[in-house]
Amino acid sequence: MSKILIGAAFAALSLMCMAGMASAGPIEGACLKSNRSAANRTLCSCIQQVADITLGGSDQRLAATFFKDPDRAQKVRMSQSDKDDAFWARYVTFGQQAQMACSG
Repeated sequence: MSKILIGAAFAALSLMCMAGMASAGPIEGACLKSNRSAANRTLCSCIQQVADITLGGSDQRLAATFFKDPDRAQKVRMSQSDKDDAFWARYVTFGQQAQMACSG
């Protein structure tokens, strides 16, 4: 089942790239504003495109805060709430897919 979801995500990402759809979402903005040396428009746009496929709007806004405040990510990860646990599972999937789609 997860292979089907990953395949569908990559197909959607490919279509978005081919169509030239540019998205300036919360993760792309946070990525571009970060002090990370690897951050550039191409990489940040790719990460945002994966986020658009794998995360809803509120998840994207929360994930974007991690660029400025990495300690917040740790707090969410270590939280005992079901809501945070569910978010973290989606966030891990997003991270894995972004790494596969955007590295290289």
